Amino acid sequence: MDIAIIVEGKNDKSRLARVLSPEVPVHCTFGTLNTDKIETLRKAIGDRQVYLFTDPDSSGRRIRGVLRDVFPDAEHIYTRKGYSGVEGTPEEYLIQQLEKAGLEDYILYPEPLPSPTWESSP
Repeated sequence: MDIAIIVEGKNDKSRLARVLSPEVPVHCTFGTLNTDKIETLRKAIGDRQVYLFTDPDSSGRRIRGVLRDVFPDAEHIYTRKGYSGVEGTPEEYLIQQLEKAGLEDYILYPEPLPSPTWESSP
């Protein structure tokens, strides 16, 4: 599956880069969307499956609404209102939401911490 994710800003993008394979393009809207930015996004994304992952604030909802019209077949990924946007979402929760969207093949799971080795005295 060839996919692309659209987020609002570079901090959101770098947050996702910590848990996503580098082969997944993550595009930023950088806030305002005008005709030129929308056309640039369309060209960059091409025929990939789009995932929209915007903040749960008024700006994020507005951007999601515009992008929903531009990419009507887009899948939607959400974060909790209590987090400070995508960039403030804990990695564990980001991974859960990406899994919920069916993107497990692209997730970079953290390495488990090694178990402590306890040496016992004879």
